[in-house]
Amino acid sequence: MSVNGIGGGGIDRVLALRAQILERNQALQRANQQVTGVPGAAPTAAPAKSFAATMQDALHSVNQTQTRASEASSAYERGETVDIAKVMLARQESSVAFEATLQVRNKLLSAYKDIMSMPV
Repeated sequence: MSVNGIGGGGIDRVLALRAQILERNQALQRANQQVTGVPGAAPTAAPAKSFAATMQDALHSVNQTQTRASEASSAYERGETVDIAKVMLARQESSVAFEATLQVRNKLLSAYKDIMSMPV
Protein backbone atom coordinates (compact mmCIF):
# COMPACT_ATOMS: atom_id res chain seq x y z
CA MET A 1 0.00 0.00 0.00
CA SER A 2 1.38 3.42 -0.85
CA VAL A 3 1.86 6.42 1.43
CA ASN A 4 -1.39 8.12 0.39
CA GLY A 5 -3.45 5.04 1.27
CA ILE A 6 -4.40 4.09 -2.27
CA GLY A 7 -2.41 1.41 -4.02
CA GLY A 8 -0.97 1.83 -7.48
CA GLY A 9 -1.96 5.08 -9.21
CA GLY A 10 -2.83 7.09 -6.13
CA ILE A 11 -4.89 10.26 -6.37
CA ASP A 12 -4.57 10.53 -10.15
CA ARG A 13 -6.22 7.15 -10.58
CA VAL A 14 -9.09 8.08 -8.24
CA LEU A 15 -9.63 11.36 -10.09
CA ALA A 16 -9.65 9.54 -13.43
CA LEU A 17 -12.24 7.06 -12.13
CA ARG A 18 -14.34 9.95 -10.79
CA ALA A 19 -14.19 11.67 -14.18
CA GLN A 20 -15.34 8.46 -15.91
CA ILE A 21 -18.24 8.11 -13.49
CA LEU A 22 -19.32 11.71 -14.07
CA GLU A 23 -19.13 11.26 -17.85
CA ARG A 24 -21.27 8.13 -17.71
CA ASN A 25 -23.76 9.85 -15.43
CA GLN A 26 -24.08 12.74 -17.89
CA ALA A 27 -24.50 10.30 -20.78
CA LEU A 28 -27.27 8.49 -18.89
CA GLN A 29 -29.00 11.78 -18.14
CA ARG A 30 -28.87 12.76 -21.82
CA ALA A 31 -30.29 9.36 -22.79
CA ASN A 32 -33.01 9.76 -20.17
CA GLN A 33 -33.92 13.17 -21.58
CA GLN A 34 -34.18 11.70 -25.06
CA VAL A 35 -36.48 8.92 -23.83
CA THR A 36 -38.78 11.07 -21.70
CA GLY A 37 -38.40 14.41 -23.48
CA VAL A 38 -38.27 16.18 -20.13
CA PRO A 39 -34.91 17.28 -18.65
CA GLY A 40 -34.26 15.63 -15.31
CA ALA A 41 -37.39 13.47 -15.49
CA ALA A 42 -37.25 9.84 -14.58
CA PRO A 43 -38.21 7.32 -17.25
CA THR A 44 -41.84 6.27 -17.16
CA ALA A 45 -41.07 2.61 -16.48
CA ALA A 46 -43.08 0.47 -14.14
CA PRO A 47 -42.09 0.84 -10.50
CA ALA A 48 -39.58 -1.68 -9.23
CA LYS A 49 -41.15 -4.70 -7.57
CA SER A 50 -39.80 -6.28 -4.45
CA PHE A 51 -37.92 -9.55 -4.62
CA ALA A 52 -40.74 -11.35 -2.81
CA ALA A 53 -43.32 -10.06 -5.30
CA THR A 54 -41.13 -11.11 -8.22
CA MET A 55 -40.71 -14.59 -6.79
CA GLN A 56 -44.44 -14.87 -6.11
CA ASP A 57 -45.21 -13.89 -9.71
CA ALA A 58 -42.71 -16.46 -11.00
CA LEU A 59 -44.20 -19.22 -8.84
CA HIS A 60 -47.70 -18.25 -9.96
CA SER A 61 -46.58 -18.44 -13.59
CA VAL A 62 -45.06 -21.90 -13.06
CA ASN A 63 -48.28 -23.04 -11.37
CA GLN A 64 -50.35 -21.79 -14.31
CA THR A 65 -48.05 -23.61 -16.74
CA GLN A 66 -48.44 -26.85 -14.80
CA THR A 67 -52.21 -26.42 -14.62
CA ARG A 68 -52.44 -25.91 -18.40
CA ALA A 69 -50.32 -29.01 -19.00
CA SER A 70 -52.47 -31.05 -16.65
CA GLU A 71 -55.67 -29.86 -18.32
CA ALA A 72 -54.28 -30.66 -21.78
CA SER A 73 -53.24 -34.15 -20.62
CA SER A 74 -56.64 -34.77 -19.05
CA ALA A 75 -58.44 -33.63 -22.19
CA TYR A 76 -56.31 -35.98 -24.31
CA GLU A 77 -56.94 -38.88 -21.93
CA ARG A 78 -60.69 -38.27 -22.08
CA GLY A 79 -60.53 -38.64 -25.84
CA GLU A 80 -61.20 -35.02 -26.74
CA THR A 81 -59.75 -33.77 -29.99
CA VAL A 82 -56.46 -32.45 -28.71
CA ASP A 83 -53.25 -32.51 -30.70
CA ILE A 84 -50.75 -34.84 -29.00
CA ALA A 85 -47.89 -32.51 -29.98
CA LYS A 86 -49.53 -29.67 -28.05
CA VAL A 87 -49.99 -31.92 -25.03
CA MET A 88 -46.36 -33.02 -25.08
CA LEU A 89 -45.18 -29.45 -25.59
CA ALA A 90 -47.25 -28.23 -22.64
CA ARG A 91 -45.86 -31.01 -20.44
CA GLN A 92 -42.28 -30.24 -21.45
CA GLU A 93 -42.83 -26.52 -20.88
CA SER A 94 -44.16 -27.16 -17.38
CA SER A 95 -41.30 -29.55 -16.65
CA VAL A 96 -38.68 -27.00 -17.70
CA ALA A 97 -40.39 -24.24 -15.71
CA PHE A 98 -40.48 -26.44 -12.62
CA GLU A 99 -36.82 -27.44 -12.98
CA ALA A 100 -35.80 -23.78 -13.38
CA THR A 101 -37.77 -22.86 -10.27
CA LEU A 102 -36.16 -25.71 -8.38
CA GLN A 103 -32.69 -24.53 -9.39
CA VAL A 104 -33.47 -20.97 -8.27
CA ARG A 105 -34.69 -22.33 -4.95
CA ASN A 106 -31.50 -24.35 -4.54
CA LYS A 107 -29.33 -21.30 -5.28
CA LEU A 108 -31.31 -19.18 -2.81
CA LEU A 109 -30.98 -21.83 -0.14
CA SER A 110 -27.25 -22.10 -0.77
CA ALA A 111 -26.85 -18.31 -0.55
CA TYR A 112 -28.86 -18.26 2.68
CA LYS A 113 -26.64 -20.96 4.18
CA ASP A 114 -23.52 -19.05 3.13
CA ILE A 115 -24.80 -15.83 4.70
CA MET A 116 -25.81 -17.57 7.91
CA SER A 117 -22.37 -19.19 8.24
CA MET A 118 -20.55 -15.85 7.94
CA PRO A 119 -18.94 -14.66 11.14
CA VAL A 120 -20.37 -11.45 12.51
